[in-house]
This record gives sequence, structure tokens and C-alpha cells, in this order.
Amino acid sequence: MVKQKEVISTLKEKFNDNRDLIVHQFEYYKKEIYLVYLESLSDEQKIRKDVIEPLLLCEKESRYLLHLLSLPTCKKVSTGDRLSSLLIDGYLLIFLGDAVYSYHIMKATNDQPQDATVEMSVLGPQKALSEDLSTNVNLIRTRYPALSLMVEQQSVGTVSKTPIAIMYDRDLVDHDVLGDLKKKIPELKMDMIQAIGELQNALTKNRHNLFPTMMDTQRPDRIALNLAQGKIAILLHGTPFGLIVPVVFFDFISAMDDTSHTFWVSRLMILIRYMGLIITLILPALYVALTSYNPEILRSQLAATIAGSRAGVPYPSFFEVIFMLLAVEMLIESSLRLPKTIGPTATTVGGLILGQAAQQAQLVSSIMIIITAFVAIANFTIPVNSMSFAVRVARYPLILLASFFGIMGLLAGIIIIVCYLTDTRSFGTPFLRMYWGSSKRIEKISDETKGERS
Repeated sequence: MVKQKEVISTLKEKFNDNRDLIVHQFEYYKKEIYLVYLESLSDEQKIRKDVIEPLLLCEKESRYLLHLLSLPTCKKVSTGDRLSSLLIDGYLLIFLGDAVYSYHIMKATNDQPQDATVEMSVLGPQKALSEDLSTNVNLIRTRYPALSLMVEQQSVGTVSKTPIAIMYDRDLVDHDVLGDLKKKIPELKMDMIQAIGELQNALTKNRHNLFPTMMDTQRPDRIALNLAQGKIAILLHGTPFGLIVPVVFFDFISAMDDTSHTFWVSRLMILIRYMGLIITLILPALYVALTSYNPEILRSQLAATIAGSRAGVPYPSFFEVIFMLLAVEMLIESSLRLPKTIGPTATTVGGLILGQAAQQAQLVSSIMIIITAFVAIANFTIPVNSMSFAVRVARYPLILLASFFGIMGLLAGIIIIVCYLTDTRSFGTPFLRMYWGSSKRIEKISDETKGERS
């Protein structure tokens, strides 16, 4: 009994007599019983229902111990430094006699699936991931009810100790990729990892990559589909997003609606997205090259129209393009930061007023207004935001090259981007691979079919 008091006294010292540390002491079975937990992390209703009420109903200590050990997360632990870690992880410590039992009583927060707000779908499921790790694992297991689905839990962040779950199909996964991922996670030396983007940056070998080599998603159906293709999903507690590795370029252009539409409709949607990608990447630089260096490429009527539109603009097309694109970037950024009630209205009105006033003041040409709007709309056709952001960054070097070397500079920039993408790898997988299909899945289905026939 003296040892119990010494251990509890040590815990109080470690927590600096924090008022958040609750110690309940009472006598039962002719013994002193202590319940120790952190109030801010604990579900007190669960403590009362699973621990205190059975204590009052069980007449013998042996029956109560049997009840405790029958609880799913309750187990006997040894005293030592680990007790403080258990308290921080949301465990209740039960000091009964000379033994200590731990029981997980973490209060669930934000455990309800949210509506998809980032990756919208017309015909697909409308629910997204939540911020609770166990809820997210449940959502994916429900959509992928396979015995071969594996879930491994670890923690990241030396201070935050954020729980993560690694999910994969053991029959389909590339074990080289899985081994590489498992090797990288324990080597992360960041203090705080609270968002999936932070984990993505920490896992990226070359942090100066322009294009993402992992895909973030908030859709359980996309994660389940990629698990069936032999990929790996990483879920992080406290954020409604997951990571998928490895990925190829095509994954960032595909949307979950593609699997719901008919063949030709889905192909048309994919074609439109590729056209949007090319337009938002090349059109601003092409405008600079044609107006400043190579107007002879255009038909004479179109060249005369552009020249007439720019007749009153006092500076080169490079500054015109940069000015309008930066204005659009600021409008997009402000729409993300403003409150939802006024964000869309403020940015729409601001964009209309800015564009009309700039054209009337002859700071930009009317054709530049059309190109800016076209480029902004085309960028929004890319389904995954991380790729959309990367393309927005990539077009500025092309504009710079076009302003110095015209069409030849633009072509050289495109070749450099293609070579860069060709050299990029996602956990050893070539980024420009046409698609990621699981040959193991095909072999498995073929073997099952042969077995049924035999």
C-alpha cells in the first residue's frame, strides 16, 4: 500500500500537481483503491459505467478483477515511467492492491464522418473521413471487407505522438514500397505532426519537389479503390485526410466520378481535365511569346486584333500577364482565408471590379482579361488540389522563359518539365507511368476462377 502511494506521489510530481490530474481514492474489499486519470482527455461517463458501477455490484474482488480483464482495452501494467505515458494517451490507471490496471477511456472528439467539401462527387458517396482515427479505419474497413486488409498503428512526432494507421492489402501490396515506408516513419525527427501535409513533407525524400509524389484525399471510397490496386493508405489522427502511396501522374487527373459514368462520358471528362491542365500551364506563357516575340505565327487578322487590344497598354506583355495572374492568385487566397459567409461574394465582386477597372484604365488588354479568366477556370478542372497548386507554380518559369526566348523558350521549358517528371519517382514507382494496376489482383482473380471451374 505504501508503494501505491509512492507511485501516485511520483505521478503528481511529474505533472507538477496539475489540476487536470484526477486521483480518486476510496476503500473497498478492505483495500484502498485509486483511480487516476487526466480529466481533459477522459470520458467520465465511461469511467462510471465500466469501472465504478461494476465495483459496487461485485461482492468479491475476484469477480471484479474478472470484469476488469474482460474489458477490451484493460490490461495489467507494471509501475514505472510508462504510467505517465499511459495517462497522456488517455488511459485510466486503476490501483487495486499491489497491481495496476490500465483502461482506455479517451473521450472521442470529431468522430462523425463529414460531408466531402474538397473532393466533390456528383454520383459517388458524399461522406468523407472524420478527424478520429478509429472512425476512419472503420469507414475504410466497411468499404474494403477483405481478410487480407492489414492495419498497423504507429505514432509520429516526438512531442505530439500523433497516432497513425498504415493500411494495405497484404496479398496485393508491393512489399518493397511497404518496407521503404516502414523504414522512413520511425526516422522522422519532427516535434509536431498534426496535419497530413506535414507528414507528406516529412516523408518526401526530396523536399524541393515541385509536383507531389503522394496523394492526399478525404474520400474513403478513393482510399478503398487504391487499396484494391495494391497501394498503401496512411491515416493520421486529428485530420480528415489520408495519404496514398505510391502514385502516378494519372491518379491526380482522375476523379471518383469516372467510375460512375459510362465509358465515353468518363473519357470525355478526363480529356477535359488534360486540356485544362495544358491550358493553365501553357496559355499565359504562349500569350507572352506570341505578342512579344513571334506574332508571325498568328493569322494576320488575329495578330491585328491583339495588337489593337494592346495599343494603349504602356508596358510589355510579361508585366501584363504577371500582374493579372498575381491578382487572381490573391483573389483565390483571400477566398480561402475569408469567412465562408462573405468569401465568395467579396472575391467575385473584387474580381469583376478589378478586371473592368484595369481594362478601362488600359493597364491590361481586354484579351488578357479573357485569358486570365480562362486560365483560372482551367486550373479548377484538376481534381486534386495538391497537383492544382503545383501546376500554378510551374507556369511562372514558363512565362519567364517565354519572355526571354519566345516560343523556343516555351518549348524548352515544356521539355524540362517533362524530363523532370520522367525522373520523378514515388517510392520507386515512375511518376509518368501510364497507370497503376495490380498484376497480383489479376493473378488472384484468375486463380480463383480456375479453382471454381475445377
